[in-house]
Amino acid sequence: MASAVISMSVASSPVKTLNYLSSSKSSPCKTRRTGLSVKAGLEQRIYAKGVELSQGNGGLPKITLKSPTGSEAEIYLFGACVTSWKVPSGKDLLFVRPDAVFNGKKPISGGVPHCFPQFGPGPIQQHGFARNMSWSISEDSENSEGETTVKLELQDDSYSRAMWDFSFHALYKVTLGERNLSTTLTIRNTDAKPFSFSSALHTYFRASVTEAKVKGLKGCKTLNKDPDPQNPIEGTEVREIVDFPGFVDCVYLNAPNQLIFENGLGDTITVENTNWSDAVLWNPHLQMEACYKDFVCVENAQIGKVQVEPEQSWIAEQNIIFS
Repeated sequence: MASAVISMSVASSPVKTLNYLSSSKSSPCKTRRTGLSVKAGLEQRIYAKGVELSQGNGGLPKITLKSPTGSEAEIYLFGACVTSWKVPSGKDLLFVRPDAVFNGKKPISGGVPHCFPQFGPGPIQQHGFARNMSWSISEDSENSEGETTVKLELQDDSYSRAMWDFSFHALYKVTLGERNLSTTLTIRNTDAKPFSFSSALHTYFRASVTEAKVKGLKGCKTLNKDPDPQNPIEGTEVREIVDFPGFVDCVYLNAPNQLIFENGLGDTITVENTNWSDAVLWNPHLQMEACYKDFVCVENAQIGKVQVEPEQSWIAEQNIIFS
């Protein structure tokens, strides 16, 4: 991907089947980079076809993707968080909470945050550390006709190893089309010993919560965190259409590879996946009174831990399609 040369500084960070693994003897990245920073007040840009790196909220580096057909997406290098996805009409289908902080210290609340190497609470910080570290632009980012693509990468450092003592390489490919946004997450074990993890894409969709509906989950085994998030109730989803009448925090195990989401604003969004084994629906209701009416989370997830051997990779794909 051709690009203009600019001055950059390195910022150190404080269709679904069985899980499939790939192996490679080569290292995915020979030089260590933990992120790119853009100095406040400078009009620095990096340009490629449909790709721009600029200063976003709080002075954080932000990538803007523009497709030839008029759609647009924004991705912050901090957390590799997709914060905006606009279709050609200009409508943004993602939601960023009004309490979101862009300071490079706390995860960005909204858009499509990463949960890795832990989903939910556990022995390390909530939802893991990947959403709280600076990712970098991969040197092999490339575009194809009709789509705009960027690849971001993350490697272990002293910050991550203090919580999870393994060497890894994460590659996150984001592709923007006219009416779809797709991602591929690859987690490679670069350590000499196996490791295990859980993961999710914690996607916030803009919605009218009283009208939002999800189809495709009937028959799934459920872990329902209502009324007690600390003690999920096991069950089976019996509804053809799942809605959001109040507090909703439910895991759907062995979910199908396609869900249909109606956001209550007149839009239908198909959420497809390959190798994300589970799904999660979430809306905090009155716990987040300022904004709960304006979004719901429909998440692809890997709740059970995946074990990856040295020199192997776990790969999962998501494709969200607007209609």
